[in-house]
Order: sequence, then C-alpha cells, then structure tokens
Amino acid sequence: MSFEWLKHYMPRSLYGRAALILLLPVVFVQIVVSVLFTQRHFEGVTAQMTNAVGREIELVLDTVAEAPDRTLIGQTVQTRVPQLEIYASAVEEAPLVDDWDWYDLSGSYVVARLHERVPRAVTVDLSRNKRVHVYVEMPSGLVKLDFDRRRVSASNPHQLFVNMIFFSVLITIISLIYLRNQLRPIKRLARASEAFGRGRHVPYTPAGATEVRAAGAAFVDMRNRIERQIETRTLMLSGVSHDLRTPLTRMRLSLSMLDDDDREALEQDVDQMQSMIDEFLNFAKGAQEGEPERIDPLALIRDIVDDQQRAGRPVTLVTATGEGTINLRPIAMRRAIENLISNAVRYGAKAEVSVVLTEKSLRFRVEDDGPGIPEDRRADAQRPFTRLDPARNQDKGGGVGLGLAIATDIARAHGGVLRLGKSERLGGLQADIVIAR
Repeated sequence: MSFEWLKHYMPRSLYGRAALILLLPVVFVQIVVSVLFTQRHFEGVTAQMTNAVGREIELVLDTVAEAPDRTLIGQTVQTRVPQLEIYASAVEEAPLVDDWDWYDLSGSYVVARLHERVPRAVTVDLSRNKRVHVYVEMPSGLVKLDFDRRRVSASNPHQLFVNMIFFSVLITIISLIYLRNQLRPIKRLARASEAFGRGRHVPYTPAGATEVRAAGAAFVDMRNRIERQIETRTLMLSGVSHDLRTPLTRMRLSLSMLDDDDREALEQDVDQMQSMIDEFLNFAKGAQEGEPERIDPLALIRDIVDDQQRAGRPVTLVTATGEGTINLRPIAMRRAIENLISNAVRYGAKAEVSVVLTEKSLRFRVEDDGPGIPEDRRADAQRPFTRLDPARNQDKGGGVGLGLAIATDIARAHGGVLRLGKSERLGGLQADIVIAR
C-alpha cells in the first residue's frame, strides 16, 4: 500500500512535523478516553440512575391511577409520595417527538432508557431548563411527569472533558515551546551552513542535544579544514604566479634591445604568459575577495557595460528590469561578469548583457553570436583548465580555461548557479548567473 499521496499534505519543516507527531497522540488519546468514558462509565452511571427513576415513575403512575379526578392528579401525588419530588399534572396534548439539546451527551441514552423502563411513555422532553418532562398515556388521559434532570444523569459530565481539553492544551503549549527551543540549534546550524556556502563566515558554537552538538562540531571541523585548504591553495597559486612576474619583466627588458622583426613574436609570447598569470591570480583569489554588501545590481551591470564600452568592446546592455538591493560581493561578481563578457567578445562579434531582479531571484545574462558550446560539453566547460576545441578555440584569445570556472565558483559562493545554454536572440552561447534572494 502506497502513501505517496499523503506526502503532499504533510508539513515540510521539521518543526511542523515534530508538532504533528506531538499533537496526533494527544488528540487520539482524547478521543479514545472520551469514547470509553461516554460508552462505559458515563452510560453505566446514567443507566443506574434512569432505572431508579423508572421505578419511582411506576410508583407515581400507580398513585395517579388512584386519583379521584384528573384535576386532582397533582395534589394526590404530592400528598401520597412527596418524597419522590416528581410532579404530575393532567395535559391535553404532548410533543410529537422526543427532544433534547444537541450538546446533551447523554440525552439520547436517557430517552431510550425511559421508554424502556416506562412502556406507557408517549414522549420525553429534556430541553426545558434542566427538567425532564415525561408524557404518559393513562386510562384517564394524558399525564405529564416533571422532575429534575440531575436524577437521571450526572449533573456535570462536561467537567471531565473540560479538564481534559484544558490540560491537554496547556501541556501541548509547553511541549511546543520546549520543542522550539530544541530545534533552535538546528536552525542556527542550518544558517551557518548556508552562510558558509555563500562565502560568509558566521560565528557558530555547537549547542543543543548531544546529536545536534555532534553535527555542529563536525560542521565546524569541516569548515576549518575547507578554509585552510582554500587559504593554502590561494597562497600557493599567488606565490607561484607572483614569482613568475620577475623573469617576465627581465624578458621584456631583454626583448626591448632586439630588432623589431625578432622582437614582435617574442613579445606576443610574453604578453600571453602575462595574461595566463593574471588568470591564475584571479582564479587564486576565488570568490572570497571583498565583503558582502547591499548593492544595486542594475547599477553594477551598467558600470560594467560602460567600462567595457570604453575599452572598445562591442557590448550592449539590452535589458535591466527590477528595483532593490541584494547582498553581493561586488568585486567578485564584477570579475565573474567581466569573464563572461570577455569570453563572449573573444569568440563572437558582439555581446549583449541583461539583468532581471525579482522578489525571488537575481539573474545576470550574457549572450554572444559565436559558435556556442555543445550541450554535452557545457559541464566540462565550467571545470578549471578546460579548453573546448574547435567550438572555443584558444588561438582566438590565448585563454587557459579559467574564465567559466571563475564565474562558476563566484556564482556558487553567492548561493547561485551558472547555467549555460543557447542564445535564442543571437544564436551563440547564453550564460546566466542566477542567485536566489
């Protein structure tokens, strides 16, 4: 038997599911206790009291039969059996059906027992001011018997249910407060993990139950190891790339003394090596450069496009919609978008940039009219040091395959993703950086 359909109606949060686990047994116990109390204990007590009243009614009816006249029925009953406190009177008509209040838990049971104990009863009315009116057909005519309702059922049967519901609600509220306090360390761990995934270091100290503390301690150890690894990688690549600048500078000085014919090709090689070193340094810096701050993404993209146009690159801003600010590392995000633009103008004749800011997400898009990237190679294109031939020929720009890798790392550090596809407008590559707000 499959319960897949039930998953759509279940709470998605841990707090909601834990509260449901807590409330279901409480409600179930209340229902079971109510049913058992009503059917066994309460109905048993009501049956005993109704049977006793039934015998007293029979005695009253015998007294009514001995009355000399219908007008003297009440006086006769009060004279002979006043201790029964059952009042009798002659009436001309009776209600057509039995009646009791909708909230009367034992009303139907009392009516049934009275009909059973008093076969001559025509109608039983329990709806009038906590009194019981039994209409009985006698040889002399219709007689109404009136007595206190407390004689046939417990006077306060609702007290058990009121107390049970009150204390159940009280204990449930206390349990929910305790449950929320227990789940608070899990939420803190989730926020610290999410912040670390977005490139931010949020202070976190393990707290809560033993299992939550163990998970928190494991997270702290993992975060420290990753930060040490990133720091080691950055220092290593920065050191190597920085050390290479010195011999390159000496090579430039030496090349400046050569003839023009021999110098031109060698200077191109040196410029290409310099470009490769710059890309290594950008990759080493990663997405951790700068602190997150609230910025206007539309203003950021306009500044980037203006800088690219001043540099003589065929870049156009086609769409900039939305308003508001979002938490970004402006230096890292600028580097990611500039890398996408550089790739676009390197392999295409022009590039078009757009940005869309909504309540739920931020999307930067860069499109070109180049050859694009095959769908089965797009995942490989986002890996470091990957060159795609012939679609993205390195001879056109001398890249080392770090542009898309840097953009991917920066997008992930902001809690987003880099998506590659085919441009419907230009026919080349379409690169989207999508970040959830």
